[in-house]
Amino acid sequence: MLRAVRFMGKLGLRLAPETEAGISKFGSLLADIPAARLFDETLKLYLSGQAAMTHELLCHYHLFDHMYPQTAALLKTEADNYPRTLLMKALENTDKRLADNKPVTPAFLFAALLWEPLRQRWQHYQTRMPEMPAMQRAATEVLSEQVQRVAIPKRYSMVTRDIWSLQPRLTKRQGKRAFSLLLHPKFRAGYDFLALRAEAGESIQPLVDWWTRFQAVPVNEQNEMVQSLSGQGDTEKRKPRRRRRRRKPVNKED
Repeated sequence: MLRAVRFMGKLGLRLAPETEAGISKFGSLLADIPAARLFDETLKLYLSGQAAMTHELLCHYHLFDHMYPQTAALLKTEADNYPRTLLMKALENTDKRLADNKPVTPAFLFAALLWEPLRQRWQHYQTRMPEMPAMQRAATEVLSEQVQRVAIPKRYSMVTRDIWSLQPRLTKRQGKRAFSLLLHPKFRAGYDFLALRAEAGESIQPLVDWWTRFQAVPVNEQNEMVQSLSGQGDTEKRKPRRRRRRRKPVNKED
């Protein structure tokens, strides 16, 4: 079934009616396929140069529901074309990079495929815990559930987590943080994902523009950019620490 969809997307083929009926009837049998095998099939489906078209076909035949149920459930309840817009833009960008003979990392693909379930859980946990622990817990849960259907090797899932974790960190730019983030080994992937979110309609374009310029200017201008944040209400302002009152010594009577 997956091979049929892949060849349709890549070669523009059409299925015979009886074959289409079989996919609709037996799609649930993908649950019996080893998760590791479905990982290999995912790479073939989405890294063949026709990811956007292939994804539409997977959804049309309801095969995506059996492979990525967390995301599929949210695609059916989307508002204002989100999260579908982000995922489709990610797939279109993947196709363009492959057409230009540029490398594509599967970790970025999985970050996009699972972003919406991650984002919603992250928001949920932020109501009861700090931002970063909420992100880590959400990422662990989403990935743990996903690998039951499609296995994601750690060499990719760890990078996917880095891309997600960089999203809140990229909002914190004061002091030495912006410079240290530039040295992060997955900074570029995190920045590209931030730009993808803005392109999909999130109100973070000024933040993307800031990082785009920050990477291009010399160090003296970078310092000026960081210093100017203090007067613009940057998102990482720290709450003032409360001073602890010293207890007065107790006079002991002899």
